[in-house]
Amino acid sequence: MEHALELTRQAEATHFWFQGFRSFVAPVLHDVAAGRGGLRLIDCGCGTGNNLALLRPYGTVFGFDLTPGGVRQAALTGRPIVRADVTRIPIASNSVDVVTSFDVLQSVPADADAVREMARIVKPGGAVILTVAAWEALRGDHAISWSEVHRYTPASLRRIVEAAGLRVERVSFLFASLFPLIAVTRIFQRLTRPLRTVREDSDIRVPSAPINTLLTRVVTSEARLARLIPMPIGSSLMVVARKIIPGSDTLNV
Repeated sequence: MEHALELTRQAEATHFWFQGFRSFVAPVLHDVAAGRGGLRLIDCGCGTGNNLALLRPYGTVFGFDLTPGGVRQAALTGRPIVRADVTRIPIASNSVDVVTSFDVLQSVPADADAVREMARIVKPGGAVILTVAAWEALRGDHAISWSEVHRYTPASLRRIVEAAGLRVERVSFLFASLFPLIAVTRIFQRLTRPLRTVREDSDIRVPSAPINTLLTRVVTSEARLARLIPMPIGSSLMVVARKIIPGSDTLNV
């Protein structure tokens, strides 16, 4: 896991997948903030800490990760980082405006407990934003490197989030444009796995510059289109949910 985090750190700046990810997530954070600054935001399972930059424009940012390597790397961002378990978050209840967790939940055996903890710490009316891996059929080498134990459908993700006491505002697919390529790649990986060694940098090696540039344009264009038209399929899912204010149907932060 430590080595996988280092490989991720090396790829995050330029790899088409990470550039596409930021194109999907940044507008959602902008919408949730609704023009407000001074919010308290926390990234659960912050890994290398690279995604903390997405949260920084909206207020005070915190993060935590379970791995010592993740804590060391994320601390280099200059944000307050601690080592903690997402199923036992060391934050007071009802104290955070926005909780994020990006591609962490699929590697947490007690994923429902993790979402309940996120729901506990977010303020009434506050937002929880999650991204997760979609579809068991897309489980490939990357899932082994990152010790994935779950993959999700829109329905299964919605059930976990609602069971935590959150109101789902949207569940959407990401990376529809890459779905055929990813599906073929993952099937090939499973079929050939007995004949080779699984590489830790599987799926996060940066392609040659022309290919990486082309795929970056594809996924960033999809992110813009997805703002207008929901994608029917994808390799990842994103959910935006709110904690209901007691005694009210209002979702004001």
